[in-house]
Amino acid sequence: MPLLSTDRLYTGRVVNLDLDTVGFPDGSSGRLEMFRHPGASAVVPFLDPPTDPDPRILLIRQFRHAADGFIWEVPAGRLDPGESPEACAARELEEESGMRADRLERLTTIYTTPGFTDERIHLFLATGLQAGAQGREADEFMEVVPLPWSEVLRLIRSGELSDGKTLVSVMFVQCFMRYP
Repeated sequence: MPLLSTDRLYTGRVVNLDLDTVGFPDGSSGRLEMFRHPGASAVVPFLDPPTDPDPRILLIRQFRHAADGFIWEVPAGRLDPGESPEACAARELEEESGMRADRLERLTTIYTTPGFTDERIHLFLATGLQAGAQGREADEFMEVVPLPWSEVLRLIRSGELSDGKTLVSVMFVQCFMRYP
């Protein structure tokens, strides 16, 4: 859809809100509210080789206002200006979990909610973890929890793990790397 015009309604720390006039495939045009986001990276950190029968990964139990409480997530965060998705994944892994990875492997890239935002999250798998230095932001309240893969899948099946980027990244690994 061609962008005919855009009006910035709000500029924030995390997102900007635009009112776009776009041309639709049938030749008509209309206005759409769009949250603009710089993008993010998320990483599934494996403590054990992913091919082990029941490898352990690190999950974050993080307070999220929008979810009205704590939710399970993989380490993730916003791309800084000019930062590559891989560098962001490495930085967020260390800041949130206190671990560095010997190896980051790209999984895929997803749109979070393309009906109203251009946010894309780049998903990675991390192996060869070693101690690093945590550096959380003031509004990040979280606990790092090592869990066996079987428990992570149980959390998904039961609905206790409902974060989209975490679901996609874990299921991507399960479907295409653990059982190709």
